[in-house]
Amino acid sequence: MHIACLLSDDFEDSEFRAPYDAFRDAGHDVTIIGAAEGKKLRGKKGVEEVYTNKGIDEVRPEHFDALFIPGGGSPDRLRADDRFVGFTRAFSRKPVFAICHGPQLLITADMVRGREMTAWKTVQVDLVNAGARVSDVDVVVDEDWVTSRQPTDIPAFIREALQVLVRHDGVASAGGVQHAAS
Repeated sequence: MHIACLLSDDFEDSEFRAPYDAFRDAGHDVTIIGAAEGKKLRGKKGVEEVYTNKGIDEVRPEHFDALFIPGGGSPDRLRADDRFVGFTRAFSRKPVFAICHGPQLLITADMVRGREMTAWKTVQVDLVNAGARVSDVDVVVDEDWVTSRQPTDIPAFIREALQVLVRHDGVASAGGVQHAAS
């Protein structure tokens, strides 16, 4: 499966690294998408430094099977850019994995109404105000969307996201998504 990871500076280090590594270890391709290709991004704790694989203007949502949005300050920065909001909106019927502040981007893309979700405590209020049903638990799975609240929830987040990917892998392999050459 081909996963788009939307990322900007100030992402939560562990909420990016642990799922990213787990997705790749399970055989999935993860493309880090930022404002420009090859841009160095730093985590808010200074533990992680990564380079974007692609810029937002170089990618198309139809080339990806799933969307991954780590938390920290990154989602708030990304939602100020209409290109990221539009890209995100294209995943309304695909697997979405968002942790901590990640749902902020989904709120701005107007995608959460009627969804069962969780997020960081302060974002939970925003989700309710945007029409989502919120549960304050470690992980919520609503159809093919997986959300979690914080770094301590990462193991549950990874477990459930990988289960969603396994369910969808057969669909993609049977011709659901055509992948562009990297």
